[in-house]
Amino acid sequence: MYDHIGLKVRDLDASVRFYTAALGALGHELASRDDSGAGLGPRGAPALWLYATPGKQVAGSHVALRATSRAQVDRFHAEGLKAGGRDNGRPGLRTDYSPNYYAAFLIDPDGNNVEAVWME
Repeated sequence: MYDHIGLKVRDLDASVRFYTAALGALGHELASRDDSGAGLGPRGAPALWLYATPGKQVAGSHVALRATSRAQVDRFHAEGLKAGGRDNGRPGLRTDYSPNYYAAFLIDPDGNNVEAVWME
């Protein structure tokens, strides 16, 4: 349904580090980068855009990204933590959402809640 999502970030370098690591675990890559922002997504199709807004407070958002396996969700969480994300829900089943909803949640450097989800 969505073509792309944009997030305002205070520290572009920190956000690029975090998203490159966390989304790399889902098979995404850094596709575009300059001083004003960066685009990440599947090869040739950036769909998550980070817009530099230094010094400005940004409101937290929720972004959920589809994984292709539980192992990808696990890697997303581990790599995101190593790159400066904060845990907001370890990898596991969320049966209150659906019996087969396997997800992990991280807080990015700007306070956004980022999720990777796999539904078998």
